[in-house]
Amino acid sequence: MSERWPTEIRLSGDKRSLTVAFDGGGRFELPAEYLRVSSPSAEVQGHSPAERKVLGGKRDVAILSVEPVGNYAVKLFFDDMHDTGIYGWDYLFDLGREYRNRWSTYLRELEERGLTRDRVASAPAKTSHGAGGCGSGSCGCH
Repeated sequence: MSERWPTEIRLSGDKRSLTVAFDGGGRFELPAEYLRVSSPSAEVQGHSPAERKVLGGKRDVAILSVEPVGNYAVKLFFDDMHDTGIYGWDYLFDLGREYRNRWSTYLRELEERGLTRDRVASAPAKTSHGAGGCGSGSCGCH
């Protein structure tokens, strides 16, 4: 059972941040990008610390909706179609309390991996046959 209980959960009008306040104190404005890259889902966290993924390209992600999960958590639906993270009250509190340290760690990990917060533009698809498109071996995906 959670020791923390939210008194407010509010999605900003631009859907780029979530404000969460708790009954024992603590009010946090959590950016959507931070929530997305910190998703408690197995897709992001893996099944062990060694499997945790560092996600780039999420600077402009938005939260489409916030839905309650029982009386212990919320599920966030992001515009990049990620929707498998269940954010418990204690986890949201920890994300707020530890924001500065977690965010600086995330930025350092992006840099170490040569990733950026911005979405990388994909190359235009080639449509003529024999021009090196997918299946030819020159597209980089095979």
